[in-house]
Amino acid sequence: MVIVRDSGGQGAPVGLETQEMLYMSKNAVKPAFEAGEAVKEAVTRLTAYRELAQFSSDDIKGAWGLACSFDIYECNAETIRDAEAIKRFVHELCDLIEMKRFGECVVVNFGEDERVAGFSMTQLIETSLISAHFANASNTTYLDVFSCKPYDPAVVEEFAVSFFGGSRCTTHVNLRR
Repeated sequence: MVIVRDSGGQGAPVGLETQEMLYMSKNAVKPAFEAGEAVKEAVTRLTAYRELAQFSSDDIKGAWGLACSFDIYECNAETIRDAEAIKRFVHELCDLIEMKRFGECVVVNFGEDERVAGFSMTQLIETSLISAHFANASNTTYLDVFSCKPYDPAVVEEFAVSFFGGSRCTTHVNLRR
C-alpha cells in the first residue's frame, strides 16, 4: 500500500479517489490494542476499505510485525543537517509510539557522492529498529520503522513530517508475517 500525504495531512492511496478514503484524526488513536489489532487499525485508517481485501483477517491477526517507510520531501535543511535534532526526534518518536530504546541513537554524517551525502541514523528498540537517511541534496528524509510491537503509522507520519518540516510524505505499509 502506498499513501501520499501533503503538509496539511491530507492523503490518499495512489490510484484511489480521495472520497473513498477513511482518514485518521489524531484523536482517533487508540491508546492500547490487543495483539494484531494495531495492525488492523493502522491499515484501516491509512487506506480505503477495499484495499483491506488484500489482507485476510488471519493475515492481519497473524502478522508478526509492521514495517513502514516514510519518504518525507522538502524538509527543513537545518533540521536534517543537525545531529542533535535528529537524536531528539528519535527520543520523542520512541516516547510517542511507546517504543523502548535499546542503547544509544547513532547518527553519522557521510557520503562521498553529493547525491546521497547526509546523516544516517539507527536506533535499536527492544522490538526491532528505527533507521533513517537524510539526503542533503534533495532535503529528503527516508525513515523506516519496524517493530513486532504494534504502533500506528499515521502517528509516525504526522509527527515526522511536522518535526522535519516536510511538505509531503509517501508512506509504505508492509505486514511482516
